Amino acid sequence: MKLRIGQGYDIHRLVPGRKLMLGGEEIPFDLGLDGHSDADVLLHALGDALLGAASLGDLGRHFPPGEERWRGASSVDLLERIVALVREKGLRVVNCDLTLVAEAPKLAPYREKIIERIARVLGTEENAVGLKATTNEGLGAIGRGEGMAAFAVVLLTSVEA
Repeated sequence: MKLRIGQGYDIHRLVPGRKLMLGGEEIPFDLGLDGHSDADVLLHALGDALLGAASLGDLGRHFPPGEERWRGASSVDLLERIVALVREKGLRVVNCDLTLVAEAPKLAPYREKIIERIARVLGTEENAVGLKATTNEGLGAIGRGEGMAAFAVVLLTSVEA
């Protein structure tokens, strides 16, 4: 059996005039994450973890922020493309674990929908998707509510396993 682990991290600034997308869900909030795509920190961290585990580089290599075709792109669509690349390498997701770091809004009301969406895109059971949220206890830029960050870990195995 071939096992591969990957970790990912992403951070974006909160700004007015943008929708807040987390885990592929639009979350009602007065600020959104700034970025070339929809800036979904959860899915960006997960995408980087998948790419790393499969030795496929990182998000910037596959979806350069300078390319117009990725402007406003749905991170769900980007994640679907990444999962296809992982499968082309003969790998599949065993499980993943994600942590959102943000002062607000609360993630709990959207947690189940986010897990359901991620599991569907990854082709896993919902119990293979871990999702947690924490604050930065008021420390630093995230603690001041200036942005959000996310961490992700994934475990891949060979398809034949």
